[in-house]
Amino acid sequence: MPETPEIPRPSAAELNEQIRRLVRAGLSTAVAEEYQRLVVAWAEAMRAEQELAA
Repeated sequence: MPETPEIPRPSAAELNEQIRRLVRAGLSTAVAEEYQRLVVAWAEAMRAEQELAA
């Protein structure tokens, strides 16, 4: 069975920048879901980076 290529995930720093851009633009209802998704992804990236550093 062929291996599934791993999809590159953005780093915590990249996700943090995306979150900051959304906040600067204003959290309208239209971007609230994207904000929420980014915060969850950022938290996961932070955990993964901390595990690598340990």
